[in-house]
Amino acid sequence: MATDYDAPRKTDDDSESIEALKERVPDKMSGSVDVEDSDNPANFELAGADLSDLDLDVVVLPPQADEFTCVSCFLVKHRSQVDHNTKLGAICLECAA
Repeated sequence: MATDYDAPRKTDDDSESIEALKERVPDKMSGSVDVEDSDNPANFELAGADLSDLDLDVVVLPPQADEFTCVSCFLVKHRSQVDHNTKLGAICLECAA
């Protein structure tokens, strides 16, 4: 028996409309944010918030004796990550790959 794959596959149990399906499924793309959001347990500010009045306390350390700065990606890495040295400086394993 030949099957027409272009024919609609509507059966009797498919009578539920798209509007009824939308009412059953919560809208995950809505713009509202739940105040009791478990994804934000430490109450971090969400994107779009005004953070201009906050001061950040960050300690910046210079590269240590066992670290180098890759001349390709400019990341500070441990000496065990050196692939090779060039005239300009060291290249890390990831950039050399």
